[in-house]
Amino acid sequence: MSLKGKTLFISGGSRGIGLAIALRAASDGANVTIAAKTAEPHPKLPGTIYTAAEEIEQAGGKALPMLCDIREEGQVAEAVARTVEKFGGIDICINNASAIQLTGTLETDMKRYDLMHQINARGTFLVSKMCIPHLKLADNPHILNLAPPLDMKAKWFKNHVAYTMAKFGMSMCTLGMSAEFARDGIAVNSLWPISTIDTAAVRNLLGGATVAAMSRSSDIMADAAHAILLRPSREATGNFYIDEEVLRAEGVSDFSIYAPDATGPLAGDFFVPDEVFSNSETNIKSIY
Repeated sequence: MSLKGKTLFISGGSRGIGLAIALRAASDGANVTIAAKTAEPHPKLPGTIYTAAEEIEQAGGKALPMLCDIREEGQVAEAVARTVEKFGGIDICINNASAIQLTGTLETDMKRYDLMHQINARGTFLVSKMCIPHLKLADNPHILNLAPPLDMKAKWFKNHVAYTMAKFGMSMCTLGMSAEFARDGIAVNSLWPISTIDTAAVRNLLGGATVAAMSRSSDIMADAAHAILLRPSREATGNFYIDEEVLRAEGVSDFSIYAPDATGPLAGDFFVPDEVFSNSETNIKSIY
């Protein structure tokens, strides 16, 4: 089983988890559209849509780099149309693009509030909306949102209510669209890591090198996403998957390859329900 010949539309996939998912699919021989804003190198962030496309091609896939701000309906429509023109359709939509700011109510300016909601909640809705007519024509179509379980505890809101609202907006797209498009056979699921992932966001916003050393690589999310996307879309929908749980169900028992340099407990990601930590065999230290 593989994603050979499948076409993935990935928002914000020029780096991090989105790129890792793209490269895992490319290793099967998949087609990948990278729809993101980064056309020029960023002083603090690696990768552009063009370097991502080069990596995808080197990994064995075919790539379409699309300069696309998912806040702009016309740009998303153009990116989707170009994808269909080049590859003949869309099989998989990955809503990866996200904006983050972990500030309280009084410290969050409205410009940043709007950015998070426009990219996270509205962007996920818009990209999904544009892809769905093509997914309806696909064999085993999937939408996968990189969004957390809807665990409605106050602790997830109290320190950064604006961000949590925006991120849970992505999760609500999973909840609603999975039911709405069940008859069409489109799987709509979320995927979230049990531990922090060593990305630019962790290094720049969530504790720097200290937390990065307690994090797993983005490869675990890529492998978990790959496993989900191979599942029958009519049988696996409406789920809020956790990366480690997905891979344990696939028979993986040794997770050391995802954090080879870790010497102590891993940092548990936020939004992960308490029972998930309790059920895990991994040594994880919750950051909440």
